[in-house]
Amino acid sequence: MAIELFNNGTHLCLMFDDLIDDENNAAVQANQFLIVDNGHGALLDPGGNMTYNGLLMAMHNYFPPKRLEYILASHADPDIIASINKWMIHADCRVVISKLWARFVPHFCSGSNAEGRIEAIPDEGMNLKLGESIIKAVPAHFMHSEGNFQFYDPISKILFTGDMGASIVHHGEADTPVEDFRAHIQHMEGFHRRYMISNKICRYWVNMVRQLDVEMIVPQHGRPFKGKKMVNEFLNWIEHLPCGVDLMTQDNYRLP
Repeated sequence: MAIELFNNGTHLCLMFDDLIDDENNAAVQANQFLIVDNGHGALLDPGGNMTYNGLLMAMHNYFPPKRLEYILASHADPDIIASINKWMIHADCRVVISKLWARFVPHFCSGSNAEGRIEAIPDEGMNLKLGESIIKAVPAHFMHSEGNFQFYDPISKILFTGDMGASIVHHGEADTPVEDFRAHIQHMEGFHRRYMISNKICRYWVNMVRQLDVEMIVPQHGRPFKGKKMVNEFLNWIEHLPCGVDLMTQDNYRLP
């Protein structure tokens, strides 16, 4: 089932959170996103083979998948773009990804599917035209991938943050925004301490995000943060969190 994050009649943002049929929770829960503006569509972090069929069928209720213009990929992990070959066969779309990963995308594809269809994002980010709107590719380097981007939609004021803000929940539990931030920390603290590279990078990111008008932070895993109060609670928390190399010592580098 699609969750409507925003809809003003001409601009639509949808989240799909329950497309992985995995009763044993052996695979990480993942969200996929569709942005449609005036009949033009972009799919964000479409996921792997576990989500492809469900996402393709669910999209038909809102937008013809064959008319997709973009696949926007925050980075190149399997849960982000492992299904990319199927999407490129199904639709005449372009894949937009960091320049660091652009030459890796063909490894997910067969034949010449990717030829001339990969748009590399420079390190400083870029604006992408979608219908009568733009989507901003916002730098998020080393969170957790060295070539990493988030996508900001100025109309809905949603920042799609990839792994930043992610929480580890069971399938079907990501459909409601966080209501009690303190209680939610236990579901994301371990993930951020390991997957974000350092507090220095988190602080740089927070400084940048505070320059945007953000009404919602929506990660690729787990529950979104809705409203400026909850967004600010997350920014204040991650700004002060020791993580990644901050926590590493020689004990982490010993021979087995």
